[in-house]
Amino acid sequence: MTKTLGLIGAGNIGSALARLAVAAGLDVVLSNSRGPETLADLVTELGPRARAATPAEAAEAGDLVVATVPLSAYDRLPAAALAGKTVIDTMNYYPDRFGPIAALDEAGPAAPASSVLVQRHLAGAKVVKAFNNIDFVRLFTLARPAGAADRSALPIAGDDATAKAEAAALLDVLGYDSVDIGTLADSWRSRPGTPVHVDPYFTAKPATGLSQEEMYGWYVKTPGTPVPAERVAALADAAVHPAAVDPTAPGQV
Repeated sequence: MTKTLGLIGAGNIGSALARLAVAAGLDVVLSNSRGPETLADLVTELGPRARAATPAEAAEAGDLVVATVPLSAYDRLPAAALAGKTVIDTMNYYPDRFGPIAALDEAGPAAPASSVLVQRHLAGAKVVKAFNNIDFVRLFTLARPAGAADRSALPIAGDDATAKAEAAALLDVLGYDSVDIGTLADSWRSRPGTPVHVDPYFTAKPATGLSQEEMYGWYVKTPGTPVPAERVAALADAAVHPAAVDPTAPGQV
């Protein structure tokens, strides 16, 4: 049972998960690439259950660890400190925002799922893909207690059954049901651009022609809508790999 959640990365998703974890009664150890002192305000907000540390310290302290950094930094995750741990990978591939990854770009349609790369780097850990298909605002606002009629689900994927069970238990504590969509190689089914990614959790789509400021206001203020487990399963099953449509398309990310 997870009592302490380690977080490597304290951006939007990491901060939302920290808030949910503290609200659920878990202890949280936060870290980022800039140093523990830069997390003082967030730790103060979260209260006595939270503390800041280095990534290696967060890895060692967590019963379960969440890696939520830009995917381009996956190979800087502290592999030695994460050995033996279950690691939840929230990362998506956004080359335009965070830079390209040759292992994904150069392989074309044969490229592995991004979580497969993470698992290769963290050879001594057990990686589970989760929390990558929902934005940070809805992640926080849609959390509900177990049994609630309006509870949402999120997909998870991994190669180790015990690790997936640990991840599912964490999702349950934080306010979500889980849907097992297969192995890490199958985790492309929840990547950006697939039917289950982000859009189903919004009540509406933004109007066209919005300024950047207006778009952000819409994004923050638009309520989320519950997506139950059976809907998540159907949407994940409906995903089509780009290689099946166009053999020259970019590979799985």
